[in-house]
Amino acid sequence: MKKSVLGFVIDQWTVVPPVETADLSGKTVLVVGANVGIGLEASKHFARMRPARLIIACRNEAKGKVALVEIERETKYNGCELWIVDLANFASVTAFADKFEREGGDLHILVMNAGIVQPDYQLTTDGWESVLQVNHLATSLLSLLLIPRLIAAGKMSSTPSRIVIVSSGFHYWITPAEEVKASSKPLGMLSSQEWCIPEHMQSRYHESKLLNVLFVRALTDRLQSVTPLSVVAVNPGFCHSQLLRVWSEGTFSFFKIALAIKKRLLAWTAEQGSRQLIFAAVGGRDNEETMKGGYVSLGRIEEVADFVLSDEGHKMQDTIWKETIDILTSVSDKIGQIVRDYLVVPDSSIN
Repeated sequence: MKKSVLGFVIDQWTVVPPVETADLSGKTVLVVGANVGIGLEASKHFARMRPARLIIACRNEAKGKVALVEIERETKYNGCELWIVDLANFASVTAFADKFEREGGDLHILVMNAGIVQPDYQLTTDGWESVLQVNHLATSLLSLLLIPRLIAAGKMSSTPSRIVIVSSGFHYWITPAEEVKASSKPLGMLSSQEWCIPEHMQSRYHESKLLNVLFVRALTDRLQSVTPLSVVAVNPGFCHSQLLRVWSEGTFSFFKIALAIKKRLLAWTAEQGSRQLIFAAVGGRDNEETMKGGYVSLGRIEEVADFVLSDEGHKMQDTIWKETIDILTSVSDKIGQIVRDYLVVPDSSIN
């Protein structure tokens, strides 16, 4: 599928479907990136469904506590917990996963919503370009580390568990550079200072959202069909949120004015965007096979970008998967064991 600018405008002017609901009694839900915007609004919707536990994972404890109070005040739900994790620090992610192994129990729904936009080249303490680490590597790391808990919950439940990874419609508008597609280690190239010139950094967020789609499809390709776990990518749409605050702050610029106009004319509220996350988490239960590896937008499964479906897209998907696993295996010795115990070598692509 191709998505034109006109198609984007039409989507943004489309009436957003009402929020999906489900009975979450006895279930545990974890939302990563939940203190503001669509993550906070999604957490409120989950709270209204009364899960046994709702864990909101935030980077900033003070902001997380404010979100916790807001969720409890608006929903009258008192089962919400605040946990701290920083995706810009691999040690924080592995510590979070270790804590969940000790204290979290089974996990039925994982929503990976945390993400950043960073126009300038910045390295994390782990030595990776920050957007690449937060939006792809650390998101993939935590998702993989929590797979044992998700599968255990799925086996005990009448419905498969879900991993929801927040992507974006921007993945339609990015095709990796020829040098990146040809590289045996594209992530290393994308993270290098030599590659991250200002021109390339303009598309970094778009690239990270494409990586999210590739990861969802690659992981689904490696889960046995009988595994009680579905992995879903979701497009929340263009929303009012703090994601683009780095562009909104600072001195006067024509880009800042254009962004403000674009928001005024096209942006959904954060609550409207959060409905897409909820559908990806609890919707489509009447056709679970369609949800597996699917891409949710406007409350339904949509076809992904033509590049993703192409032969070169699938080749890059496999290359990115291998490099991601190699990188994350060096971060946590649990990754290799999880891959061996829960995943298989794929024998076909996702159509």
